[in-house]
Amino acid sequence: MDRAADLLASVFGFDSFRPGQAEIVAAVNARRNVLAIMPTGGGKSICYQLPALCLDGVTVVISPLIALMRDQVRALRETGVEAAALTSGNTTEETDAIYSALDRGQIKLLYMAPERLASGGTETLLRRIGTTLIAVDEAHCVSQWGHDFRPDYLRIGDLRRALGVPLAAFTATADAETRDEIISRLFDDTAPEVFLRGFDRPNIHLAFTAKNNPR
Repeated sequence: MDRAADLLASVFGFDSFRPGQAEIVAAVNARRNVLAIMPTGGGKSICYQLPALCLDGVTVVISPLIALMRDQVRALRETGVEAAALTSGNTTEETDAIYSALDRGQIKLLYMAPERLASGGTETLLRRIGTTLIAVDEAHCVSQWGHDFRPDYLRIGDLRRALGVPLAAFTATADAETRDEIISRLFDDTAPEVFLRGFDRPNIHLAFTAKNNPR
């Protein structure tokens, strides 16, 4: 964790961890399977980006949102971290450049949409580039009862088993039933270490007041 703390300051510019982050980073660094429930704005991305820099090999981040992936890749590159995103929005030239950088061992974080897991070549690619960690953003998308359900999230558990690497799943939206479903579908044979940081966002509140002379 000394190295993690150093990188937190030197790469990301933070003097200290936010509440709950240090424990999660320590668990991911120790290569344990992790499910973390953290409020939006609670700093989930640091909990897998920082271990990615501490661990050897490539961390693969599965995310359902192309815009979010591109924002995170841009932010990481601005700090000097080699990151890339394989998305349907890439040009052929961009995709070829990413493959070349992966083959040269230059990429530390590789973002991809869950739909790429349907490709027969994805597992082969991830083996070849030396994947050592899978991080799953918006993990509640694996829930078949949820309105954000993405069928290809159901392939992530198979990928974890095939690669034999630890998996860290993150979401801000998961009640007890959804947490159980995430664990069942992503981790099945290995119970993860669960971190529940709650859903409260102090910067948001809901208020009601009586209306005078309603119409």
